[in-house]
Amino acid sequence: MPATPRPPRVLVLGGARSGKSAFAENLLTEAPTVRYLATAVLDPADHDFADRIAVHRDRRPEHWTTVENIEPATVLATGAPATLLDDIGTWITARLDAREAWDAPRGTVGPDCDALVEAVEVYRERLVIVSPEVGMGVIPATRSGRLFRDEIGMLNQRLARACDEAYLLVAGLPIRLK
Repeated sequence: MPATPRPPRVLVLGGARSGKSAFAENLLTEAPTVRYLATAVLDPADHDFADRIAVHRDRRPEHWTTVENIEPATVLATGAPATLLDDIGTWITARLDAREAWDAPRGTVGPDCDALVEAVEVYRERLVIVSPEVGMGVIPATRSGRLFRDEIGMLNQRLARACDEAYLLVAGLPIRLK
């Protein structure tokens, strides 16, 4: 008896306000159950960011389960239904903060990135990952900006290799990369 094919793992990249999260959510509209892994860490004093999170929350169907402030590699290891991981940019920022790595050598968050990529490679359910594409702009003027751009750029490359499909969103339009 042939093995049942594994549902695809999909990476959705895009710039700020490109429509990447909405596109990723639409990829899962047919799934009967969706687990939404929200990586943003809310600062109660940052009302603008709280408003952005609320827009994402309000857009999700009621039958979706949301898991917030998570370590995605650990959660992905538990299996479960279709999963949306949104987004890698806020996750890697939190890892840089947790490891106090903003002034550390590049690669300090390497073990975290390795664990995430390994979890994605073995995940057996439908998986959609959202990540910012930050490599198309100018070179950031600050060390922390360059560190973030470099770390997420390398991680995006690894996630793209681990995923079966990849899309780039530009002005709300998806371009299939793979």
